[in-house]
Amino acid sequence: MAEDAMIKVRVPATSANLGAGFDSLGMALSLYNVITVKRALPCGEFVSDVTGEGARELTDVKSNLVVKSYQMACEEWGIKNPSGFEMYSNNVIPLNRGLGSSATAVVAGALIANALHKVGASETDLLRTMTRVEGHPDNVAPCYLGGMTVGCWDGDDLRYVRLPSLPTDMYVVVAVPDVKVKTADARKSLPDVVNFDDAVFNLGRAALTAAAWATGQWDMLSWGMDDRLHQQYRAKLFPGGDVIMDRVRNIPGCIGVAISGSGPSVIALSRGKPRKVAETMCRTFTEHGVDSLFFVLEGNAGGAKIEVVL
Repeated sequence: MAEDAMIKVRVPATSANLGAGFDSLGMALSLYNVITVKRALPCGEFVSDVTGEGARELTDVKSNLVVKSYQMACEEWGIKNPSGFEMYSNNVIPLNRGLGSSATAVVAGALIANALHKVGASETDLLRTMTRVEGHPDNVAPCYLGGMTVGCWDGDDLRYVRLPSLPTDMYVVVAVPDVKVKTADARKSLPDVVNFDDAVFNLGRAALTAAAWATGQWDMLSWGMDDRLHQQYRAKLFPGGDVIMDRVRNIPGCIGVAISGSGPSVIALSRGKPRKVAETMCRTFTEHGVDSLFFVLEGNAGGAKIEVVL
């Protein structure tokens, strides 16, 4: 398939929020989907072949977010009568698990539009378009740039910073229960009004997370990744969610723990051997009647990459 490829895009999973950084903090993870555009088609014609995660749901081009993102990017950049395309997606990132699967599609679609039509968009223009499609930058920014990012979006303009890499002995452990939580449902679980003290709490924790990450004071993350705005509500949407983080954060070597994105996956940063963290996560889900799997991933994952352009 590679020899016939026009464009091949590799896009990483992400973990957003990281506790207190609601809709603003996010990090790339070393788990990748690969989307290959095999050939161009006439305007409005798309063919999608998907293997792995989402093979049933994403073959329908009407609901395929790569296609939607591509079309929205073309509209954003004033491309008239953009070509369609035939694509093949090899997906390993679980859907509706809080690992940024939708962001990978948004980022891939915009990058395909930029490459296929030779737009030459800058990094900032690309990220602005991706954020406009996604609605917030906490997933698309790390997906595109890699590493850990802080992003602020006012609905029209974007500001973002990429933070330093994690140390090499820091592991990212992700437990993925066999439960799906749609982002829209997770947002519906949140209150319309938050307590003032809770808002102040989160401002301090989010600032501490960013400052600790920027200066390498990793032990601060046990405080920084705490939250009062969304996790207490989202933890009720999946079995074991109300106890798993308390169990994991007390394990020696665990630096910080949070619900990944809108859940139900849970992410922990662990110094040294991550086995105890992974076992505790999966055992907690098992105790609550849910099967799960875990990944031990790099916290310094690279961003989206166009591997082949012929």
